[in-house]
Amino acid sequence: MTSQSDTLPRRAAIAVFLAFALAYFISALLRAVTATLSPVLTDEFSLHARDLGLLAGGYFLGFAAMQLPLGSWLDRHGPKQVILGLLTVAVAGCAVFALAGGFSGLMAARVLMGVGVAACLMAPLTGYRRWFDSGTQLRANSWMLMTGSLGMLASTLPVQWLLPVVGWRALFWGLAALVGVAMAVIAWIVPRWSSVAPQKIAAGADGAGAEGQKGSYSDIARNAYFRRASPLGAVSFGGMVAIQSLWAGPWMTRVGGATPLQAATGLFWLNLGMLLTFWGWGLLLPRMMARGISVDSLVARIQPFSFVVLAALVAAGPALGGWSFILLALYCMLTTPSAQVQPVVAMAFPQQLAGRALSAYNLVIFLGIFFVQWGIGLGADAFESLGWSAGDALRGAMGVFGAISAACWARFVWAGRR
Repeated sequence: MTSQSDTLPRRAAIAVFLAFALAYFISALLRAVTATLSPVLTDEFSLHARDLGLLAGGYFLGFAAMQLPLGSWLDRHGPKQVILGLLTVAVAGCAVFALAGGFSGLMAARVLMGVGVAACLMAPLTGYRRWFDSGTQLRANSWMLMTGSLGMLASTLPVQWLLPVVGWRALFWGLAALVGVAMAVIAWIVPRWSSVAPQKIAAGADGAGAEGQKGSYSDIARNAYFRRASPLGAVSFGGMVAIQSLWAGPWMTRVGGATPLQAATGLFWLNLGMLLTFWGWGLLLPRMMARGISVDSLVARIQPFSFVVLAALVAAGPALGGWSFILLALYCMLTTPSAQVQPVVAMAFPQQLAGRALSAYNLVIFLGIFFVQWGIGLGADAFESLGWSAGDALRGAMGVFGAISAACWARFVWAGRR
């Protein structure tokens, strides 16, 4: 058992990180695999763009629905017990997807998957808030996201290569088994959680105290930094994940004219770029923090370049051909400073509220991902109904998203200066 003030020894901390990283790797693979499977699923089930967006977003809908109860469970029962309970639902989701005979079955399975992996990032970040110091928390957050990029990397070319050999249904049976392996590793390695005694609960960042410990989210919702960061997390960071995990693939096929294999190759390089970016942030952030360089300043200075790249991508359209993945990758990489805001939100609250603070912010992010994924699909269908080509309709929808995302970034920076 670890007490509230305990930090894990280095070797134990590495083992715990790797155990959680395996589960998060699988969750990211499940999140992004629809981008690679979109041509197969579209052909087999005659899906429209709005159906594809809703199907991919079903994962995030289930994920988001769990965040508020998840935060209370994590603070009360700890990461190990909560993640093991939920991962059993992920196993069921993979099985339902493998057996699905139509869109409704696929959608139900995606929602179950989202519910089942809802704790795969929040559980470790809650544990890290207690077990690691602040600089190590930033590094661990970046390297967890790096692990997620590795999962997304596995959802591209490896999945594309496996499809002709085993088919997409057998692929999901294999993923169900892999979730079971991750559960066994977590049960073996991750330490049990020690509850925080009521008398030890002190008022935190925004006056969060005993009332917050009883399960109220009011202190979190009133926190100025939480309110300031929420639009950025929902639209800018959430929108980037929506593009990385779904719309990058259709962009390369519909706008760039790539084949499914070429699109999968482009997604491979995009996710490799994200993996290296998060690895770099994990190395640099503790040093930057020690020198007084804040995450907020990184968001203010670096992220505007992502909007320039996105505008160039939309403007160039089919002229880029099969090379559109370069600008897509660059856009995603330049958006990563907003991903570093999440552990900063957690550090704005005392340890006993970390689970709720992280889960509330994660709810904001994943609702954003769901609505951006679905919204881009709805926008593309709407532009197509006006007589636009499929490629131009997707360009128009992406342009609208870019304008809204830039406005959310501007609000974050402006509120910080105030």
